[in-house]
Amino acid sequence: MLRTAFQSAASRLRAALAAALLLAVPLLHAAPLTQDDLKPLAGDDFDAKSAAIAALAKAPAAQAGPILKALQDDSLQYAPGTGMVIQDGDKILDAVSGKPVAVKADELEAPTLNNSLRSQVDSAASSLLLQSPDIAVRTQAINTLLDQPDSASRETVEAARKAEADPALRAKLDVIWAGAALSDPDRNARLEAIRILGRDDNPQNRLKLKPFVERDAAGRYREPDAELRVAAQQVLDGLRTEQRRAELIGNLFAGLSLGSVLLLAALGLAITYGLIGVINMAHGEFLMIGAYATYSVQSVFRAHFPGAFEWYLLAALPAAFLASALVGFVLERLVLRHLYGRPLETLLATFGVSLLLMQAVRTVFGAQNVEVANPAWMSGGFALLPALVIPYNRVVIIVFALAVVAVAWGVLNRTRLGLFVRATTQNRTMAACVGVRTWKVDSYAFAFGAGIAGLGGCALSQIGNVGPDLGQAYIIDSFMVVVLGGVGQLAGTIVGAFGLGLVNKFIEPFYGAVLAKIFVLVLIVLFIQKRPQGLFALKGRSAEA
Repeated sequence: MLRTAFQSAASRLRAALAAALLLAVPLLHAAPLTQDDLKPLAGDDFDAKSAAIAALAKAPAAQAGPILKALQDDSLQYAPGTGMVIQDGDKILDAVSGKPVAVKADELEAPTLNNSLRSQVDSAASSLLLQSPDIAVRTQAINTLLDQPDSASRETVEAARKAEADPALRAKLDVIWAGAALSDPDRNARLEAIRILGRDDNPQNRLKLKPFVERDAAGRYREPDAELRVAAQQVLDGLRTEQRRAELIGNLFAGLSLGSVLLLAALGLAITYGLIGVINMAHGEFLMIGAYATYSVQSVFRAHFPGAFEWYLLAALPAAFLASALVGFVLERLVLRHLYGRPLETLLATFGVSLLLMQAVRTVFGAQNVEVANPAWMSGGFALLPALVIPYNRVVIIVFALAVVAVAWGVLNRTRLGLFVRATTQNRTMAACVGVRTWKVDSYAFAFGAGIAGLGGCALSQIGNVGPDLGQAYIIDSFMVVVLGGVGQLAGTIVGAFGLGLVNKFIEPFYGAVLAKIFVLVLIVLFIQKRPQGLFALKGRSAEA
């Protein structure tokens, strides 16, 4: 399979190689190849085979090109007594002279090349295409050499570098040349190579300069030239600065990403806890239900609408919301409404409900995790910095979390239900006196909060596997967000979620995930001691006079 994969990758170069050989001219007056140069290809010595391929890269293009193409096509054979030959249909040609030879087909032996040697062959073939008049051919050849720069002939690259007119391709050739020129006896060539690599965006290329500033066992610099050491050190210092910047931005993004997940998990809890005052230990299972609803919609689209699979999330969002909202409505009507004012019984009852819901999911979907695939438009990422790739799915979840907050704010502040929820939260007795059916408000608000948690489960399914224990990982953090931000306050929930996410991600690199959570918990306990109402206080049921 690996060999087939490498042959497939090499096939992109074959047609271009065959055409370019008609136009290519030898870049150097290299000595012609002989059968003795090719004979190691038929042996078992890896280093000898590698040296033979390197010799092909430096040979005249008209002679080396057909041999490299034959190696890629597996048509180069070894004939005892003759040497290396090329099998071209019914004809057998001498690999060096190109003339027909009389050899029996059953006497031929194919040289054995591993994946590393095949990559070297591809690089050697690419070096012959560096002066093709077709810019697409040159681009493909240069990109291949960038992946295997050690296999490129420095003389060939240097000649192509001088002849290349396209600035972008010239810059890539400069990088390939600089990697080989670092060991050049000429200090001016080494200095130019350091400057070229210092301008390159690839951190791995700049790390090649480390030997210039290293010391030997006696404490002496390996590079005696002070100017070269200073130039290399400046490049490495700049690289470290970029890496610290990338680490800082990466931690910031990771904190926002974690905060968006905590926000989706805690938003519904903030609404229900602020309104009813119930410690709902089953809130995490609403996340789980939303995630499994997303998985179910995905399965339906795969089975019945494969052509529209990339848009299954659009159908999964309402499904996740409605599934969790329905379970929340039933839970409030059948269990919670009979336990208001009894926090211990409510905690125990909701904990039992969470166990029942997890077991029900295990019965229906199985105990093993299930995978929910990202649509194509959420897969992959973009390079914000050379050492920092931002995943698309995380960006989408951050935007989605803010969109859910905006919808929740609109419902609570621009609808009749939101008016009743705010009135009941601030003074339940007075709201009932003016005709608000508070029991209905409790049911609808609890269902709405559960539905928001279901949307959170839909989002969580895009960044990890979905399992029966999914919600348990977020229930404690959700309560910490609500307590820190202030009960019933959307603004407090936003600040608390993103604040906890950022603090966690900035502490983790130093002390690990477990100690980071302990440290955050200690900070919250100390904060609550000073400000029990949280960051954003709101007069609610517990403060009624």
